Amino acid sequence: MRNINEHTITAAVLDRMAQCEDPRLKEIMSALVRHMHDFAREVKLTEAEWAAGIEFLTATGQKCSDKRQEFILLSDTLGLSMLTVALNHAKSAQATEATVFGPFHVPGAPKLPLGGDISGGAKGEPLFVNTTVRGRDGEPVADAEVDVWEADAEGFYDVQRASLDHPQGRAVFRTDAEGRLWFRGVMPVAYPIPTDGPVGVMLRATKRHPWRPAHVHFMIKAPGYETLITHVFRDGDEYLDSDAVFGVRNSLIGDFVSHRDGIAPDGSVQAKPFHTLKFDFVLEPEAAG
Repeated sequence: MRNINEHTITAAVLDRMAQCEDPRLKEIMSALVRHMHDFAREVKLTEAEWAAGIEFLTATGQKCSDKRQEFILLSDTLGLSMLTVALNHAKSAQATEATVFGPFHVPGAPKLPLGGDISGGAKGEPLFVNTTVRGRDGEPVADAEVDVWEADAEGFYDVQRASLDHPQGRAVFRTDAEGRLWFRGVMPVAYPIPTDGPVGVMLRATKRHPWRPAHVHFMIKAPGYETLITHVFRDGDEYLDSDAVFGVRNSLIGDFVSHRDGIAPDGSVQAKPFHTLKFDFVLEPEAAG
């Protein structure tokens, strides 16, 4: 096709993909082209704006590393991550809701025994977490792999500290025969997502704040069940209704109980403030087929 114009170019591009043998790839790419072209026509995109968009995406890619994923952060802040989670993880009323993965998970976290301390020396008041992992019918899920990660009292994950040479605030556990898990960490605090890259530029330009409410991350895997990626949020946090990445769900708000001092759940004597959290997870059975 020659003499393509703004009205005929979409059909021309779609025609070029007509021989694609992968039906799902063809569906996705065709929809992407249609929506992108309609977007450009709707806003009457200028060449300068198109170039600025290319520069923004290029800078986003350049900001990525083995310890930082700026594209995930961009997806999170545009609500696309949470939309994808919602589309793919519709839970039954009994199952624990999923939420965003976030950009700070690192594979290969230390494997600790039940009751272990994930802090690795991270700053923060002690937090003692006690949970159970069960199936939708109430059955305990034994030997489930539970990956936990959190920020420290200054709102930083270990991968954000260039001088740190060992993991902090993360570990992998296995539930016991009754599906139980308990460990020690630090009390989570609200923190801003990184704003020193293109995502920060976007947030400032659109007059948005970068703050996330205090939370602890969990990823739970067990044969026969859907993998659960979720957070437990701290009740009363001022950013629960304006999470920068749209990840809060009422069912994921936990009761972090504060204690001035006393005997902690692990039997230790705590002379300073410490905190406890009890939260139970319910896994969705793996879909058949």
